[in-house]
Amino acid sequence: MGKELVIVESPAKAKTISKFLGKDYKIEASMGHIRDLPKKELGVVVEKNFQPKYIIPAEKKKVVSKLKKDAEKATTVWLASDEDREGEAIAWHLVKSLKLDEEKTKRIVFHEITKTAIKAAIENPRGIDKNLVDAQQARRVLDRLVGFKLSPLLWKKVKPALSAGRVQSVAVRLIVERENEIKNFKPRASYKITADFLTEGKEKLQTELSKNISKYNDANKFLQACQQAKFSIVDIETKPGRKNPPPPYTTSTLQQEASYKLGFSVSKTMIIAQQLYESGLITYMRTDSVNLSKLALGMAKKEIEKQFGEKYVHPRQFKSKAKGAQEAHEAIRPTYLNRNEIEGTSAQNSLYKLIWKRTIASQMAAAKLEKTTVKIGISNREEQLKAKGEVIKFDGFLKVLDRTAVDTILPKVEVGENLDLQQMTAKEKFTKAPLRYSEASLVKKMEELGIGRPSTYAPTISTIQKRGYIEKGNIEGKQRLVKVFLLRDNDISENTVKELYGKEKGKLYPTDIGIVVNDFLTKYFEKYVDYNFTAEIEKEFDEIAKGKMEWHQMIKEFYQPFIEQVQKTDNSTKKFTGERLLGQDPKTGRNIYAKIGRYGPMLQLGDAEEEKPPRFASLNKGQSLHSITLKEALKQFQFPRHLGEYKGEEVTVGIGKYGPYVKKGNLFVSIKDEDPTEIDLEQAKALIDDKLKAKQKQVIQEFSNEPNLVVMNGRYGPYISYKKKNYKIPKDKDPAKLSLQECFEIIKEAPKKKKRKRKK
Repeated sequence: MGKELVIVESPAKAKTISKFLGKDYKIEASMGHIRDLPKKELGVVVEKNFQPKYIIPAEKKKVVSKLKKDAEKATTVWLASDEDREGEAIAWHLVKSLKLDEEKTKRIVFHEITKTAIKAAIENPRGIDKNLVDAQQARRVLDRLVGFKLSPLLWKKVKPALSAGRVQSVAVRLIVERENEIKNFKPRASYKITADFLTEGKEKLQTELSKNISKYNDANKFLQACQQAKFSIVDIETKPGRKNPPPPYTTSTLQQEASYKLGFSVSKTMIIAQQLYESGLITYMRTDSVNLSKLALGMAKKEIEKQFGEKYVHPRQFKSKAKGAQEAHEAIRPTYLNRNEIEGTSAQNSLYKLIWKRTIASQMAAAKLEKTTVKIGISNREEQLKAKGEVIKFDGFLKVLDRTAVDTILPKVEVGENLDLQQMTAKEKFTKAPLRYSEASLVKKMEELGIGRPSTYAPTISTIQKRGYIEKGNIEGKQRLVKVFLLRDNDISENTVKELYGKEKGKLYPTDIGIVVNDFLTKYFEKYVDYNFTAEIEKEFDEIAKGKMEWHQMIKEFYQPFIEQVQKTDNSTKKFTGERLLGQDPKTGRNIYAKIGRYGPMLQLGDAEEEKPPRFASLNKGQSLHSITLKEALKQFQFPRHLGEYKGEEVTVGIGKYGPYVKKGNLFVSIKDEDPTEIDLEQAKALIDDKLKAKQKQVIQEFSNEPNLVVMNGRYGPYISYKKKNYKIPKDKDPAKLSLQECFEIIKEAPKKKKRKRKK
């Protein structure tokens, strides 16, 4: 009699489940999806009601063959893929691909890999939920139609090898629009007033004016008035406050916190969370619910009582604020709350601790605070200065979350008490431009707008970076002068100090290609990159998942107007290059443009209609189509720059496909740090000498009577270079002692490389 066959997605998940099931069960992994749309064709028959043409990829055929054999021998096949739409689709594809007998096939789901959960799932099997499958199919088909119909239009109108995606294009739009906000931002100046006093008890009291003073002259007048003023306590207000704990993690909030606290990228967080889930350490990591099960609430209560005492316990349920949240699911939490750390990698342990603390904190009492506001009157002005203090009376959940909760204790003062002014400062402050998105804050924004779902955030952000539309990096700040008035010892002085602003770390910003593609899509496909429209599509997927909408009809209603817009744009628009006219060349009067060319951002001198053909130049690293000036562009047309001669050969500087370089004879040296428009002959000589020294270290032997043959040291060991071809030297040969004849024998005996057949 055959064994019970359990099919999961991954070997790690299979290994964990095998610990809970007996010897009568055989657990195998499908290695993710085993059926999908073909990569190199549309794979959707539009005329047949958008019928998908699923195939088993070549790399999955071996897996399918093995699973088929196992399924034929099994008494029952248990499909135990994840509980979300992707997991349901994997189970459905397994049924179809393996031709499973429905009578002996059962679907089981669980949101944590524990003995209790697995046992409960096996005791309560169900069939395939076709509504969930249809929701996944709808997303897959719709995204394929958008990608395959819109991408060729981008190749034709903007640049070859570009691609468009339904959600990815909207994410790019968010980042481009934020960049435009920053670019167009005009900072406004005002003056922040702070003052330090000594109380009658000789204790320091730090205060500030609640509202900044907007004008330079008014700030100066305020300090002048304070030269003559007397200061006293006019009011002391003390009131209780409280801080409630945040809810347990959803996918989105876990990605955000792991970014802020651990420095993880969104994709790294999901990889580690999946490892923890598949090891049975946390619940399912793709969720937008903040609910906890009754079992989890009980475990949390018990653990809090044990570690901190009964007064710290406060069981509660939270309600999700996310659009379209699946409240029936559970938040991300440890499977066993009595385990606050695990054995694993440093990253796994850090993420696990983050999840444990957040889950425990969510079931703890609120922190109780005492907030004090002291108001200071100015004898000759209506404004009042304020000092604020905050004392934690009961730490509650703060005991676990390690918040930077430090008491701000004010000195003891009384109403009517006079204060001695030590110094007062009016410092110029500027309003700040919006911050660029980090991966985490982009996820937060997408969730707020209802764009995408927990399973799509990380892939979307990875995709737009891989496609070269968005880059992640550090933004160098700029310096500006800030005015500062200081009132001390009844004397006012004015000074200026330098301030760094606009510096950002690990932020997302658009590339030139990303900006131009976004401009094209927002001009001709505004509806399809609209935030509300994209959110409505997500809601329709949710309706399909609930069985309230038919997926073919939903696709049809989307596709017809979409394909008409594609055809209209194809027929009625010219090349879209994001062209900017920078000005005219002072020598020739010809126009200079910055634009997207076949190989990316470029500069053009002259128009195609002119008798003299246009000249083209590349942009340097760090230059952008959208910010390069005419002065900077003119420098790019200086190339090739002739620097002089070195050792009897001319030395020039040029810019090629891979960036700027120095050329001497047949030797090319990349320019990495120097500005190619400023580099001089001495700097070029140093680069050439360094390159030649490095090359000499690579050369083991040369032969004067055969200059085309060189014995070299390479990345993978010594080899012979002969007429632009390389030949590996056998391990039993000493490369330094090879004769010319031995070299030719190695070349002769070298195996011939097979010619690759061209794909038709």
